Amino acid sequence: MGRLFGTDGVRGVANADLTAELALGLSVAAAHVLAEAGTFAGHRPTAVVGRDPRASGEFLEAAVVAGLASAGVDVLRVGVLPTPAVAYLTGALGADLGVMLSASHNAMPDNGVKFFARGGHKLADELEDRIEAVYEEHRTGAPWQRPTGSGVGRVKSYEEGFDQYVAHLIAVLPNRLDGLKIVLDEAHGAAARVSPEAFSRAGAEVITIGAEPDGLNINDGCGSTHLDKLKAAVVDHGADLGIAHDGDADRCLAVDHTGADVDGDQILAVLALAMRERSVLRSDTVVATVMSNLGFKLAMEREGIQLVQTAVGDRYVLEEMKQHGFALGGEQSGHVIVLDHATTGDGTLTGLMLAARVCQSGRTLRELASVMDRLPQVLINVPDVDRTRVKTSAELAAAVSDAERELGETGRVLLRPSGTEPLVRVMVEAADIDQARSVAGRLADVVKSALG
Repeated sequence: MGRLFGTDGVRGVANADLTAELALGLSVAAAHVLAEAGTFAGHRPTAVVGRDPRASGEFLEAAVVAGLASAGVDVLRVGVLPTPAVAYLTGALGADLGVMLSASHNAMPDNGVKFFARGGHKLADELEDRIEAVYEEHRTGAPWQRPTGSGVGRVKSYEEGFDQYVAHLIAVLPNRLDGLKIVLDEAHGAAARVSPEAFSRAGAEVITIGAEPDGLNINDGCGSTHLDKLKAAVVDHGADLGIAHDGDADRCLAVDHTGADVDGDQILAVLALAMRERSVLRSDTVVATVMSNLGFKLAMEREGIQLVQTAVGDRYVLEEMKQHGFALGGEQSGHVIVLDHATTGDGTLTGLMLAARVCQSGRTLRELASVMDRLPQVLINVPDVDRTRVKTSAELAAAVSDAERELGETGRVLLRPSGTEPLVRVMVEAADIDQARSVAGRLADVVKSALG
C-alpha cells in the first residue's frame, strides 16, 4: 500500500478513493494514536470534527464520527466551519484531536480528511506514519480493544463553535475596519457564514459573492483560484478591496480597488511591515517558500526585514516558524500564518489583518502592495523525465549556472522535481518577460535531454 497521507491529509475522489470505510478506519487509528495519552491519563478523550459544505462531507462526517466514537472518543460536531476554525477550537477546547473534512481548493468531487493533534497543530510525518500503520493493522484483521457500554464515545453538536471562532478573530485585530467597503468571495465554501460575520462585526460594509453553498458548487468558478468575478464586483461596487478564500478558507488572496490582484507574497509584505511597526514581527523576520517571487525577497531586503525560505508547502513554513519562534510566514498561494493567533493558515484572519492595515494606514491596498514589484515568472512542466537525477546531473548543473549568470541579480532559476510524478518544474524569474521565457525554454530542453 502506498502512503495514504499527502502534503495536507488524505485526499481523493469521494466514494471512490476516499470511501466511508477508509474514513472510519483512519479515524479509529487516529483515535488510538492521538488520544491514547489522554486515555491513559484517566480522562475521556475528545475530538472536534468539522467539514466544508461538499455533499460528500455529509456521509464522510458520519463515518469519521462513528469511527471516533467506536474507539471511545467523545465527539463535538462543529458543522460547516473553516479548517483554521477547527484547528483553533481543537486547541481552545482542550481536545485531544481535531478532524477536518475538506479538499480545500480542489473541485467538488474530491474530499479529504485532515487531522490535528492537541493544541490544533498539524501532524508531523511520524504521527501520520503511526496512524497509517495502525490503520493497516486493523485493515488486515488485527484485533483492537473495543469499548462497550459507557465506554463508547458520545456525540453532540457544538454550535457555539461559530461564535467562539468569530469572537477570537475580532479580539486579535489591531484596529477596527469602520469606513471600509469590502467584497468577499467565499468560494461557496466553509467560510460562507464566518467571514461575512467577522468582517461585519469588525465594522466593514460587506458585499458577498460565492456565499451560497449547495454542496455541489464549491470552488466552481469562484474563490481564490478564480478571481475574475471578485475583480469585477470590487470595481462595480466601488469597494476599497476584495478578499477571496478557497473552499476550506485557509487561504486568502486579495484584489485592490482598481481590480488588480494582490497575491500571497504581496500580502506577506504588507503584513510584515505592519507587524514590524507594531513591534510584533519577532526578529524582524518573515518565512516564505522558495517559490516566493524574487521581487518579494528584494523588497524585504530593501526594508530591512530578514527572509527565511523553506521547501514548498505551508507545513514547512510552519515548522520553521515554530522551531525559531517567528511570527509571520506564508506562501504565494495565499496560505498566511500569523503564529501568535493561529496554528495554521487562516484566510479570514489574514483578510481581516490586511483590511485593518488599509484602514489604519489611510492608504489604498494598491499603494501598500506596491512595496514590492512582482517580477515576471515563467513555469514550464517537463514530463516523462527521471526527476530523481535533478541534483546529480552535471549537464543540468552547468545549464543552470549559465542561466543564472545570464539573468544576473534581478533573476533566478528554480528546478523542482515533482514528489509523485515523473515531472520536473522549471521556474525562471526575470525583469524582462521575454528573457524569462527564453531562458525557461532552453532549460526545459536541457532537462528533457539530460533526464529523459
